[in-house]
Amino acid sequence: MFENLTDRLEHSFRLIKGQGRITEVNISETMKDVRKALLDADVSYKIAKGFCDEVKQKAIGQDVLKAVRPEQMMIKIVHDELVELMGSEASDINVKGNPAVVLVAGLNGSGKTTFCGKLALNLKSKRGMKVLVAACDTFRPAAIEQLKTLCGQIEVECYSEDGVKDPIQIAQNAIKKAKAEGYSVVIIDTAGRLAVDQELMDEISALHKAVNPTETLFVVDAMTGQDAVETAKTFNEYLDFDGVVLTKMDGDTRGGAALSIKAVVGKPIKFVSSGEKMEALDVFYPKRIADRILGMGDVVSLVEKAQEQFDEEEARKLHKKIARDQFTLQDFYDQIQQIKKMGNIKDLASMIPGVGKALRDVDIDNDSFKQTEAIILSMTPFERENPTYINGSRRKRIAAGSGTTLADVNRLLKQFESTRNVMKKMTTTNPMAARLMKKKKRR
Repeated sequence: MFENLTDRLEHSFRLIKGQGRITEVNISETMKDVRKALLDADVSYKIAKGFCDEVKQKAIGQDVLKAVRPEQMMIKIVHDELVELMGSEASDINVKGNPAVVLVAGLNGSGKTTFCGKLALNLKSKRGMKVLVAACDTFRPAAIEQLKTLCGQIEVECYSEDGVKDPIQIAQNAIKKAKAEGYSVVIIDTAGRLAVDQELMDEISALHKAVNPTETLFVVDAMTGQDAVETAKTFNEYLDFDGVVLTKMDGDTRGGAALSIKAVVGKPIKFVSSGEKMEALDVFYPKRIADRILGMGDVVSLVEKAQEQFDEEEARKLHKKIARDQFTLQDFYDQIQQIKKMGNIKDLASMIPGVGKALRDVDIDNDSFKQTEAIILSMTPFERENPTYINGSRRKRIAAGSGTTLADVNRLLKQFESTRNVMKKMTTTNPMAARLMKKKKRR
């Protein structure tokens, strides 16, 4: 995400590197390059020009501290303007009501139905809400079955009516059911088309008027760039929606939609979605996105993802096991499962400042843990808890059972032993970790 834009902006800032101060001459050359970078990212010319004019106006005559180089000051100014362009602050979804009704609209292929499932899981797991999803897309073949499958995966009820083609009837009956059975929120999946047409606009407008949602979200495919912005603009004229959801952010997206929608439509981006996993839904934080665009990483989001998956009590128990040299292959396997739940490995690594660029051309398969998992699962429970007892004959059996070679098994065991030694050393010599453990004991 935003890789090309990041590279282009880095090149732009190098133009001013080594200059003693920011002048109208060197800033003009830099901003000309920044404008080209934004245009290549599929940002409209009007927005790109306005952005660069604003940055230039703030940069000219800017007093640069002796401890700060001109290019660093430029990065700060551009960062602040990017945040402003994308909406400044994160915008929360309105799920207050009895029940709250969230209407989800968008074109076919934008990831609308998948987003309904992701949002349902998000509200259920993070806010403890009882969610009902209404299948009101009666236009697209198999849309209802797809939604039922997604809801089954996350254990959320999906409401549908066989043979009924009127989405308004289905939506209203779903809301009645939610009121009667104590549901907190109803998410309504609506019909889309391959392109904007009058029939679609009339249908979605009638449904919107009939259910009077507390929140209306418009889903757009981030890979479509300025087309996504124009589609959002058209839908907003009919629906006056509350916020935008950008999907497929893990694809070959240049970033134009994320940078332009707020300025063009005047509505905030509320969520970004990437990948097919139901957990892969994030709140849109303009500052964090600006950090990533400028190659600063996004450590806050990485920590939040880790906190969602790692239980504090379990982490404390694991810390004790590592300190006592009792970390086992079963523990190792369990940690792999937790990491996989956090999302795409390469995306996670890109949140660490400096790492994303280093790994850009490295092919990190999200299934890279499969061989390790197969080897560990081919062991008996005793062997996982007591790896030192895995002798030659056991290793041959494990290799045969996992479909790997004896060398693969030996390599894993050697890596595990090295990892365990490093972890033990870090735990016993890290004063901060020791103080943390003492503090938790006093509690």
